[in-house]
Amino acid sequence: MRAFTYERAQSPAEAAAAVQRQPGAKFIAGGTNLLDLMKLDIEHPAHLVDVNRLGLDRIEATPEGGLKIGALVRNSDLAADIRVRQGYPLLSRALLSGASAQLRNKATTAGNLLQRTRCFYFYDTTKPCNKRTPGSGCAAMGGFNRIHAILGASDQCIAVHSSDMAVAMRAFDARVETVSAGGGARQIPIADFHRLPGATPHVETALAPDELVTAVVLPAPLGGRQLYRKVRDRASYAFALVSVAAVVVREGRTVTQARLAFGGLAARPWRNEEAEQRLVGTDGGPAARRAVADLLLAEARGHGHNDFKIPLLRRTLDVTLAQAMTSS
Repeated sequence: MRAFTYERAQSPAEAAAAVQRQPGAKFIAGGTNLLDLMKLDIEHPAHLVDVNRLGLDRIEATPEGGLKIGALVRNSDLAADIRVRQGYPLLSRALLSGASAQLRNKATTAGNLLQRTRCFYFYDTTKPCNKRTPGSGCAAMGGFNRIHAILGASDQCIAVHSSDMAVAMRAFDARVETVSAGGGARQIPIADFHRLPGATPHVETALAPDELVTAVVLPAPLGGRQLYRKVRDRASYAFALVSVAAVVVREGRTVTQARLAFGGLAARPWRNEEAEQRLVGTDGGPAARRAVADLLLAEARGHGHNDFKIPLLRRTLDVTLAQAMTSS
């Protein structure tokens, strides 16, 4: 591991200022991703700013009836919170499907959103990777790309975002709160938070270099039937090949509202509002479910080893929506 310096920040604005002041600095909280990347010589920050003592570890009700989740709330605590389990069960299920119990006890809300891809070639410093070294090429394009993107990719990168929690957050239209070095705060809709690769796959989020995530805000609960289905190579401690987050609200047998978000498909949690609307006003039967899948997959493209993800997504979406149409 390369040498680095370290400090503990006393406030969010101070933490942001410390990162701005020191070139190559990084925030560290749970460290469940960053420390691994440092050990593998993929990330090599010159300076670490510890944000664990900033008081950002609370879950609070908002005046609008939603929840404000501090950036440092541990994944296990968030999944177990009674307000989350009752109002946002999809989020609790997504969290519990990720990583392992030990990691969930350490991993934070902001860190989960900001975790980097698990692409094999990103982790292998002997191979070219535009996300790790801009302009070096993408080894996954012609390599073993079984876990890679079928939507939103570019000729520069076909890696996927690995978070389960972020998929649920996308279904709920969460907002990400931040603070910068000057103390300025803003809210970023989660739909705009993660970036698709385009020509700059190394730029993964909408954050400025000195911007610290302080909280994630959920709107008031949607109700309805909420499901999270994750298809992976083993039953635990594995990332999604395909995941489906579904929120379906019905009156009688008719769908009045639908939210669908997907993991394992792209460099960010994927959502297609036009496809969701194909369900509204229907009984959610087989014809409606096929129409949703057809629209969702209209621009899907496999890269050889991951071609199977297209029919896999279609089947996973169908069984998830069929379950959502049953009584809770």
